[in-house]
Amino acid sequence: MADKPTSGEILGVPYNFERPSISRMLSSYWQPGEGMLVEKPFGVGYTLNLANWRSWIVVAVAGALLWQQEQGATAASDETADEPVEVIVDESDD
Repeated sequence: MADKPTSGEILGVPYNFERPSISRMLSSYWQPGEGMLVEKPFGVGYTLNLANWRSWIVVAVAGALLWQQEQGATAASDETADEPVEVIVDESDD
């Protein structure tokens, strides 16, 4: 049985299924001098490089959108309180 590679690229997307260590996990999320996206320490694809200022903008925007969604859900649930409903029944015999 042939050994399968544990890291590499498929269609330009990196993958890495080697057992991650703590130092590799920490160093993969903080890479000064690299771009906004870096290879994930475990799994398929890319992740944010927290040493890049653009990544913090992405995190702030995602947090603001999540907060706005939660505020909207809370306001919507307050508006749908129990209110009287008028029901009109037409009993005409046509």
